[in-house]
Amino acid sequence: MTPSDHIPLSVLQNASEFTERHLGPDLPQQNQMLEALGLQHLAQLIDQTVPESIRLSQPLALADGKSEAQVLEYLGEVASKNQVNKSYIGSGYYNCRVPNVILRNVLENPGWYTAYTPYQPEIAQGRLEALLNFQQMVMDLTGMDLANASLLDEATAAAEAMALCKRANRKKSNLFLVDDQVHPQTIDVVKTRAEYFGFEVMVGDLDSLLDQQEAFGVLMQYPGTTGAICDIEALIAKAKAQKAMSCVATDLLALVSLKAPGELGADVVFGSAQRFGVPMGFGGPHAAFFATTEKQKRAIPGRMIGVSIDSRGNQALRMAMQTREQHIRREKATSNICTAQALLANMAGFYAIYHGPEGLKRIADRVHRLASILASGLQAAGAELVNNSWFDTLALKTSDQQRILQRGYAAGVNLRPVGDDQIGISLDETTTAADVEQLWELLLGADHGQDLDAIDLTISQGQQDGIPAELRRTSEFLTHPVFNSYHSETEMLRYLKRLENKDFSLTHGMIPLGSCTMKLNASAQMIPLSWPQFANIHPFAPRDQVQGYMQLIDELEAMLVEVTGYDKVSMQPNSGAQGEYAGLLAIRKYQESIGEGHRDICLIPSSAHGTNPASAAMAAMKVVVVECDELGNVDIDDLKAQAEAHKDDLSCLMITYPSTHGVYEEGIKQICDIVHDNGGQVYMDGANMNAQVGLSKPGLIGSDVSHLNLHKTFAIPHGGGGPGMGPIGVKSHLAPFLPNHAVSPIEGPLASMGAVSATPFGSASILTISWAYCALLGAQGLQKSTEVAILNANYLTEKLSAHYPILYRGRNDRVAHECIVDIRPLKEASGISEEDIAKRLMDFGFHAPTMSFPVAGTLMVEPTESESKAELDRFIEAMLTIREEIRQVQEGELDADNNPLKNAPHTQADIVEGDWDRPYSREQAVFPVPSLKHSKFWPSSNRIDNVYGDRNFVCSCPSIDEYR
Repeated sequence: MTPSDHIPLSVLQNASEFTERHLGPDLPQQNQMLEALGLQHLAQLIDQTVPESIRLSQPLALADGKSEAQVLEYLGEVASKNQVNKSYIGSGYYNCRVPNVILRNVLENPGWYTAYTPYQPEIAQGRLEALLNFQQMVMDLTGMDLANASLLDEATAAAEAMALCKRANRKKSNLFLVDDQVHPQTIDVVKTRAEYFGFEVMVGDLDSLLDQQEAFGVLMQYPGTTGAICDIEALIAKAKAQKAMSCVATDLLALVSLKAPGELGADVVFGSAQRFGVPMGFGGPHAAFFATTEKQKRAIPGRMIGVSIDSRGNQALRMAMQTREQHIRREKATSNICTAQALLANMAGFYAIYHGPEGLKRIADRVHRLASILASGLQAAGAELVNNSWFDTLALKTSDQQRILQRGYAAGVNLRPVGDDQIGISLDETTTAADVEQLWELLLGADHGQDLDAIDLTISQGQQDGIPAELRRTSEFLTHPVFNSYHSETEMLRYLKRLENKDFSLTHGMIPLGSCTMKLNASAQMIPLSWPQFANIHPFAPRDQVQGYMQLIDELEAMLVEVTGYDKVSMQPNSGAQGEYAGLLAIRKYQESIGEGHRDICLIPSSAHGTNPASAAMAAMKVVVVECDELGNVDIDDLKAQAEAHKDDLSCLMITYPSTHGVYEEGIKQICDIVHDNGGQVYMDGANMNAQVGLSKPGLIGSDVSHLNLHKTFAIPHGGGGPGMGPIGVKSHLAPFLPNHAVSPIEGPLASMGAVSATPFGSASILTISWAYCALLGAQGLQKSTEVAILNANYLTEKLSAHYPILYRGRNDRVAHECIVDIRPLKEASGISEEDIAKRLMDFGFHAPTMSFPVAGTLMVEPTESESKAELDRFIEAMLTIREEIRQVQEGELDADNNPLKNAPHTQADIVEGDWDRPYSREQAVFPVPSLKHSKFWPSSNRIDNVYGDRNFVCSCPSIDEYR
């Protein structure tokens, strides 16, 4: 090698290697797409697309991108700073064992974690069955009539239960009673939510409170937070006597042994499914469950999976009543739920399937037996227990709380401080006899003198039991065959694979959902989730034990501050809708602090997400709609008129940027100025940040607060309908009004600020994903991702626009990161609807774009930066082939009602039927383009009848005979 041939080491290392792998189109493909747009350079497209007034003058002040090996090595060092103590803290969070067959084939499997919410049920039957199993599991264990497919966490589920009680109860009272045995983080979130609903929350001994107060609803914990198993049947009866509805927070493993709340008269039952095989992860993500009575089926919050039929009359599953409440009711909504916890609900359901009823009984009996052994030994040694009943949790009275806690920390054990004079101890499925011996030593001293085997023999003879006889469960549960068929790993593995094969995910092809940003979730970003130093940390572990987590959170906050131009970020909101709510609370509390708490008008463009007006309603704001012009932009004249008309009461504007119509509004800075000039704040919805990162910053445009969808822009996978994360960035004047936390306070926000989620940092374990995404891409990679997302969207727009009307375009006829295809003229001419096109795309191996949002009768397409030119061309080919089929319908070459579009999607059952009597060929039905003969995703169901499903409302597992 001559000196002139020498290649520098820096070039060989290739710091941009990950960026090149993250981006779908390579440089030659980018150039081909630019040529199709009549451009030579990507910079030209950005100049034509993004208004100069909002462009950054300097690149992001972030480090260069790292290699996957470097990032994982660094994260390993960060993780090592977390101290994984044996946790007995409990309070709704427990150590558990994740069955390896579920860990490897669900949590770590992109076939499960990269799918989208099952709004297109024909290609989501596997996920839907798994969620239906979850619902059945919850119904069986709670004894309730129906359950939903999960909520965000136990505390927010409590807030939803309170709201349900109010809207389902005609009683005029605004008082909600909460027993003091409810988990403290739940009380914190309930109080936060209640304030702007205008509810009064009173906490104390529920029995006494019911003697003194008239309430619309009551909340109790079963077992209580310190372990007591109280007679909730009497409390429920007392509440019913005054027409108050009863909400019961509970624990699924405890319900294996305890009488179901539904048998005791409860109206609503909820809790966390975390201990059913989902790691603690310093707070999440975990699925909350929520169950209620048949009477409340129209009032239940969140998503429900229901049974319907397809066009062949075969049983099929779908999201029942799937138009979410916030889209129906908007500013009249009582909930803004968007994200659920589908991936974690599926894991919990699979845990129940894997163990079955007998396996769960063995686990529950063992946990309770060890708790009883521990209790008996403590009592024999003279220790005083707070309660004389328990399932897995004991509370010990002590005058030496801090010394005992410190002794535990030194031994690698975390106990729970309760008040100033109690120690809480919660056992779980990982607890062993040796652990009980260690606990005696910590609590009683090395010479405790207790004989575990002798005590165990006494307990086995029935001489001591922590569960009152009248509250022992006698009813059967999990009797459906699905919970009694897959207990060997072979059978479980095959069942998981069978369900996975029914579902379309990013492992199959592009999911071009506008406003949902279904981009690559790189494997390297997902790996740390399973590391015990991140997975096995209790959310209320002492802060000096979680230095790794705190470092990661601080570093991610610094990255997001730089990306957004804000001054402070709160990681607490665990969904985009929660982020909206927390942001609006910050605005309201700030305005109250400066004597302007009367400001309650929220201006919202007519094109906004349904969660925007719903969140405003939950913050006690009055929504005033601002019109959009014919180009899809906010009508600035109307905005100015509305802002000036309401200037004395204007609280804020909620706006999405780029707009929900997929364009960069030229007047965005003027829009922000108008609101500020009239005394309001600007809330910028972060749904479309994938078109801003590295090019612009909401905090510099003029916004005061935004939520960031980490499950969109920052690569946390959608998990088939959740998890999500919605942290909020704020300017400095709003920073004191970010959420705090009663159990684990956060430095910075005012102590008076309540929590919006159950844990201080939301679903903390998945923050590792977004940290890794930013670290891998670095400043240049983040900007290039945004630029390529814009390129991909404009290339698609250019290729489709010759055949389909594109509804809105911005400057120079360009779009941002998504485009809206207008199907209304085609439907008028041919009878073919946007739904027909969506279903037909399944035959080509694509998930549908977003249907009828933000404009009815349209398809919103967002390719993201992760899709290659080849995949974009495949989508274009599909859309052009469909357009030709529409032409054939228009001109009578295909029957108006019996054609490939109206009959889509086509399944394997269609092509094997004996008599093919359709006026088009089987080949056109299932192989409309030749490439599908080499690789074909088969929908597992024909088109599903939504009307039938709503008229015949069934949300439980059907008989196994119906599957056959």
